[in-house]
Amino acid sequence: MHRPNRRTPHGWRLLRRLALAALATLPAIPSGAGEMPAYIAAEVAALGPAIEPVATARIYAPIHVMQPPPPAKVARDIAYGDDPRQVLDLFAPEGGGTAPKPVLVFVHGGAFVRGNKTAPGSPFYDNVMNWAVATNMIGVNITYRLAPDHPWPAGAEDVAAALAWVRDNVAAHGGDPARIFLMGHSAGAVHVASYAAQPQFHVAPGGGLAGAILVSGVYDLAGVPARPPMSLYFGDDPARFAERGALDGLVAGAVPVMVVDAELEPPVFHRQADRLEQALCAAGRCPARLHMTGHNHMSEIYAIGTGDTLFTDAIRTFVAGSRQKPGG
Repeated sequence: MHRPNRRTPHGWRLLRRLALAALATLPAIPSGAGEMPAYIAAEVAALGPAIEPVATARIYAPIHVMQPPPPAKVARDIAYGDDPRQVLDLFAPEGGGTAPKPVLVFVHGGAFVRGNKTAPGSPFYDNVMNWAVATNMIGVNITYRLAPDHPWPAGAEDVAAALAWVRDNVAAHGGDPARIFLMGHSAGAVHVASYAAQPQFHVAPGGGLAGAILVSGVYDLAGVPARPPMSLYFGDDPARFAERGALDGLVAGAVPVMVVDAELEPPVFHRQADRLEQALCAAGRCPARLHMTGHNHMSEIYAIGTGDTLFTDAIRTFVAGSRQKPGG
């Protein structure tokens, strides 16, 4: 659940101008380099184990600015519900054959109270969609209603509504509704986990997912202090707070899971990722697991679409190995 990002659209345009001005002095990240370059690693490490969306964006925005996006058909702000925030963007490759393509649905973070699928002048989170297109996948980027006006379970309900739209419509855009991979970051990972774990939200038997990719979320709420920002979404009753966690449901379910955390983020995310991995392994369902050395809470997502392919290589492997359960 990353710290609220208070940058305005004007701020993102300024960041873009600064990024363009910096291009001449930045070493390039070679395509397919597969690891974080030393100069990027040093800048990320200098930020320390804190959640720094703006400072991390300054590091990665120039990299995205210097590379053109892949050819894609882009449809923005498609409504999947009645609320103004219940909208999604859909990115589809131009060409890429006629066979139905896997679908990557991304759910952003924002401490439950902020965040958006994109902002004017920002390359984030279009970078996730552009990578999906370059990988011959359909990319779907959703935003959702926010706390405190929309507390639990609004996030999981919105994920469900967006998935219902995707299942009904993605085939017309070249996607395969039997191969939908749902990916969430930070607060978005919490919403994805809640959806996957709790059958009352499912839009199809088993959730209708080929896999869930959980990036730096909180899944076991037992013992987590009921204070902001968590309490703004889950409430401040410790008993209700604990029962709304996703851990038990993820263990009891059948959705293939990938668990990701980053070295340079607050330890709570390490503990949560380890706890989920241990619980799934104890149930005989060990997840795909990635601990991103050298990355922080934001760089793990901002690096998608650069030559640093640590995460995206793991996603490719997960997508290739996961199959939706019969009836999903």
